Amino acid sequence: MDRRAALAGLAALAGALVVPAGAAAPKAMIKPARLRAGDTVGLIEPAGFTADSFSLEEIVAGIRAMGLVPKVAPHVMQRSGYLAGTDAERAADVNAMFADKDVRAIFAIRGGWGCARILPLLDFDLIRANPKLLTGFSDITALHMAIAAKAGFPTIHGPNASSSWGKLSWDAFRAVAFDGATPTLTNPTAVEDRLVPRVGSIRTIGRGRAQGKLYGGNLTVLTALVGTPYLPSFDGAILFLEDTNEAEYRIDRMLTQLSLAGILKRVSGVVFGQCTDCFARDVSYGGFTLSEVLVHHLKPLGVPVYQGAQFGHVANQFSLPQGIRAEIDADAGTIRMLEAAVV
Repeated sequence: MDRRAALAGLAALAGALVVPAGAAAPKAMIKPARLRAGDTVGLIEPAGFTADSFSLEEIVAGIRAMGLVPKVAPHVMQRSGYLAGTDAERAADVNAMFADKDVRAIFAIRGGWGCARILPLLDFDLIRANPKLLTGFSDITALHMAIAAKAGFPTIHGPNASSSWGKLSWDAFRAVAFDGATPTLTNPTAVEDRLVPRVGSIRTIGRGRAQGKLYGGNLTVLTALVGTPYLPSFDGAILFLEDTNEAEYRIDRMLTQLSLAGILKRVSGVVFGQCTDCFARDVSYGGFTLSEVLVHHLKPLGVPVYQGAQFGHVANQFSLPQGIRAEIDADAGTIRMLEAAVV
């Protein structure tokens, strides 16, 4: 290449890096403040209800044990059918906790069903202006996805306030939410009387490493949002999925929907966590296993994929910040955060 051609190439590169007149420069992600001992955190029930006031007292005690001050939303303990109050009441609690300047983060008490019903009633302008960590899993996936799509700040797919909060759960959450750390998450291994331990094992479906923004949660809930304005872009994302009490053919059906919707072909990697009790109740020796279903849908993607990560409907689980860049190693079974979720 002669000097003139080289200079022309450099000029073209410089021109490509200049933001065109009138175009907005890419905005850095606004991140919630980290938690500190003594912070007030809101407790909400955006889906299912808590029937026993004694259970609520135990949940409140658990939040205090974290060094935090619980603030229970006004409509917690309400009930409307299988929901924790009407859609308007549950949405009002979510909006109020984001608006409350004294509340530094928000914990969902439990999942169930109902978060998707309140999405049209949420004030996303208000939520976007008040970024706070929202923590929960299962049906809370609908809130995580909607906030990612409409407000653009990180939330945490992790234990609900009513979860058991064992050592793994607490250590993982504290690292992300309090310390602003960038941990590498690896399944714990239990001491077993086996030549080759099985607890904590992973299955590599697609080898290699991949980087991208973490997005995902409960497969059933996420799939139900396809075609709505409440899903973020999955271009280049690390998709993580979990579920419970779903037969293999239903997992097959939902992954088929994600494939037909064009979501699977856009991701850079997939981590499938725990699928608790995911098997057909009627024994079928001609049926596919869960792992076979995952291989059918995920191996042809040609991206790193592994199964068995420690998140989902289990007693101890990782805290996975939505929208944060991470790297997965499908051979080692690890998820490494590349940036902090909080400031």
